[in-house]
Amino acid sequence: TINHLTCLRRMCDDKGWIKTLMDEAENERMHLMTFIEISKPTLFERFVIVSVQWVFYLFFFGLYLVSSKTAHRVVGYFEEEAVTSYTHYLAEIDEGRSPNVAAPEIAKRYWGLADTATLRDVVLVVRADEAHHRDVNHGYANELGGLPIQAVAPCPPHVTLEPTWKTAA
Repeated sequence: TINHLTCLRRMCDDKGWIKTLMDEAENERMHLMTFIEISKPTLFERFVIVSVQWVFYLFFFGLYLVSSKTAHRVVGYFEEEAVTSYTHYLAEIDEGRSPNVAAPEIAKRYWGLADTATLRDVVLVVRADEAHHRDVNHGYANELGGLPIQAVAPCPPHVTLEPTWKTAA
């Protein structure tokens, strides 16, 4: 929102950042929808999810108003932790401590996974998404700070299936 309003006020191009960040937000929404389908949260757990989202939104909005560079750097660090967490989750699945259930239909449609896809396959594509988001946010923080943008993890192949999100959700 702030990027969009800033570009309108300054009458300048956003260099593709608004679309990039909107695509990232849609992708994160699909992560949430997928894992909600897998875990089937209770009404209380759903309330906690919504509450935490609002708290984070307010914190992030305030941080973005103060320093967009810092806000994107923080998101980059969150994404780094997400990559680590999904790597640990893969180990849990591989070692049999977490069941490797069938992938939900929403995940198969969104990421173009095979009909035989499992939770492990979902975690692999979600982890690839998070690695890409990490690099995009660190890159944007660098750009905002006048630093060179470092190498970005390649966009996961399923991202080229962009129109599929419309039918997946």
